[in-house]
Formats: sequence, structure tokens, C-alpha cells
Amino acid sequence: MALTTVILAAGQGKRMNSDMPKVLQPLGGRNMLSHVLDTAAALEPKAINVVYGHGGEAVPKAFPELTVDWTLQAEQLGTGHALGQALPGIPEDHQILVLFGDVPLVTVVSLRALLGEVPTGGIALLTVFLEKPCGYGRILRDDEGAVTAIVEDKDATPAQRAINEINTGMMVAQASSLRRWVEVLNDDNHQGEFYLTDVIAMAVGEGVPVVGVSVADPDEVLGVNDRVQLAAAERVLQRRYAQDVMARGATLADPGRFDLRGALTIGRDVFIDVGVVFSGDVVLGDRVQIGPNAIISDTSLGDDCRVHEHCVIDGVVAGSHCEIGPFARLRPGTEFEERVKVGNFVEVKASSVAPGSKMNHLSYVGDTRVGQDVNIGAGTITCNYDGAAKHRTQIGDRVFVGSGAMLVAPLEIGAGATIAAGSTITKNVPGEALAVERNRQATVKGWKRPTKPAK
Repeated sequence: MALTTVILAAGQGKRMNSDMPKVLQPLGGRNMLSHVLDTAAALEPKAINVVYGHGGEAVPKAFPELTVDWTLQAEQLGTGHALGQALPGIPEDHQILVLFGDVPLVTVVSLRALLGEVPTGGIALLTVFLEKPCGYGRILRDDEGAVTAIVEDKDATPAQRAINEINTGMMVAQASSLRRWVEVLNDDNHQGEFYLTDVIAMAVGEGVPVVGVSVADPDEVLGVNDRVQLAAAERVLQRRYAQDVMARGATLADPGRFDLRGALTIGRDVFIDVGVVFSGDVVLGDRVQIGPNAIISDTSLGDDCRVHEHCVIDGVVAGSHCEIGPFARLRPGTEFEERVKVGNFVEVKASSVAPGSKMNHLSYVGDTRVGQDVNIGAGTITCNYDGAAKHRTQIGDRVFVGSGAMLVAPLEIGAGATIAAGSTITKNVPGEALAVERNRQATVKGWKRPTKPAK
């Protein structure tokens, strides 16, 4: 039977105390809804329908390239009402899988198990066992294990409250059946809302089989309604990511202090210290070592690279055996070939550096092509911006740049040239030459340093 997935994502999330729709709150570097959409897409349904409401067009606008059916729930009148808004566009013979935009951690494995247990013409309901089920609707079963009802906590008897199997709200049923039941839902309850869970009692009343499929890990069905729950979901997600990264060949100094907010591809024998944050698409080659508190985004590091502590690396491609940091900042457009060394408080932007070159201390290199085996001394600055345009600097192979040099672009320094420390270079320098630009030093003997007036 063809499958349509409906994601209910219209809730306001008042407890978030935010102007942003709840389903757009960040989780693992993306919004919550994107995680649910990825899981839904992995099931390969015929269609995905997202019911949105609070925040209006902000929700579909957050996914401009995504092909899904967007359904507006103009008034938030409950989960049954929300599903009812999507039903007219779904073929009668489709199965409908109902998911929630604020339950972002459910896995493809659990949902496939749910889909595999749908009885003919009936409902499969995802449940979970909780140690402390207080506040949740309890699952009632008959002697043969079939679900007979869901009783809300406030309406349950003491014996029913002792049941620790609860309803998650996620279910699968045929569209034609759901349409029939949803059309007759009423809002005769203390919330004045149309509850989707009421269809379970309707199905049982008609003799329709209802199967409860329990999920093994309660973390999968964590609902996110406030920032405390959002933080808890973040830790669950990061724990999953950490376990996956370790299974693929990385050693994490402390899996509890690891954050992945994108996609991470790793080689063998990678070491990642505490407090490292990865975002975007990051590739780490074999034997890469990442020191503590580094932030690495959209970067590829070749085999045997080492990143020392407190580096910020964004949009960089580095070859093998490079050494970066500590306290280095590498900005987008930076490309290193093998054996490049960038040290303390060095910033590199939109520059390419050939093999064996190094800049160890307190330098800025921007919009520059650095040749092979170049040494750039401490405090060197490529002056690439004139207030209106960026200009490039070309530094040939084996150039030695002394400390404190200002290289004013556009500029070309020939292979083997030497730039004397403290020079401001504004004209091209030929190869194998020494360029010196300094004012003559003056010494005033007997000079007295000014002193403050006596009090």
C-alpha cells in the first residue's frame, strides 16, 4: 500500500518564549523539523505533507528547495483537526503515517517496525514504556495484547495509572478510515480540542484491530516543548553522533563533550579532543588529530594533519601533514598543500599556500598566493584592502619574510627574495634580492622620559 507521511508541525510552543515557530528551533545545527523530514524521506513515501500554523509562512520558507505538500492549519484546534486539514489531498487507498515536528529523535528503524505491524484495515500505534509515566495517556490492552483504549492520566483509575506503557501519538492507518473517524471527532474535553487519539476508541468500537508497537529507547519519542527539553534532545542527538563517529574509527577524548552540527567524514585512527564543534561538511583524513575547543566548519583536512587547541577553521582545504594553531583562524577560500604550518594567532583568508611553507606567529595573510618553502615572520601583514577593492599578493618559492613586514598589495615577490624585518614593501621585488625599506634610526642621547606631576 502506498504511504503518505503527515507531519503535524503547527504548534506555537508557548513555553519556548520565542518569536520563532517551535519546529524551527535549532537542534544539532539544524531546525527540529528538518530531522523529522529526513526521517520521513528515508521511508520513501509517495508524499510528505507538513501541517503548519504558528509562524505562518516562516515554516515553509525555511525549506525553499524541499518538495513537500504544505498544509496550513489556520486555527490550532488539536491534533485531530490538524490531520483533518491534510486529509483532502491524500488518496483514499494510501496508508498515512502520522509524525510530529516536535518529536525529532524517532528513528527510521522504529518507524519501519511500526509500518511492518499494521494489521489489515487497522491501526498500528507507536508506544513506549516509561519508568515515570505520570501525565501521559496509558495504553490499555486486552488479554491477547490488542490495544483496547488510551486513557488519559487525569481520567485513569489507580490501577490504570500503574500501567507504564504510554501513547506517543505516532500511528499508521488507512486514509479512508482516518477520514471517516476524523470527520466525527468532537471537542468535548477540557481543552476544547479535537484529539487524534480519540480515533483509537472509534476503531475499537467498530471492531477494527489496533496494534501497539513499543519503541525500545524512550529517548526516541522525547517531545520538545521548552528549552530544557530542547537541550535534553540535543544531548541525545550528540550522543548518537558520538557513538557513530567512534564506530567509524575516531577516538573521542570525552563523548559527552563532542558536538556535530553537520556531516562528518573521517578516516582511520582520528583523535578528537574535548569541546570540538563541527558544522557543515567536514572531512578528516587518516590519523588527523584535533585539539580541544576547536571550531571546524566546511573543511577538509588531509592525512596526518594536526590542529592544536582553540583554532577556528572555516572553508579550508588542507593537504597532508599540515599543522595548525594553537589560536589560529583560517577563513574561507584557504587552501594548503602538504606540510604547511600555521601557528599562534595567525589568520589566513582566501589564500593558497604551497608545500613546506610556514607562518608561525601573529601574522595576517589574505588574498595571497604563497609559494613553496616560504617563511613568513612574526607580525607580517599582507595589506590587501584599499578601502574599495581587494588586491592580491604573489610570494614566490623560498621567499623569506622578516618579522613585522607590511606587504602592500598588489605586490609580487620573486622566488628566493628576502624581505628585511620591519619593512613596508610597496613595489615588486625581483627574485634572489633583498628588499629593505626603513627610516634611518635616530638616537637622542640624554633624553628624559616625561614624568607625571607630583601630587
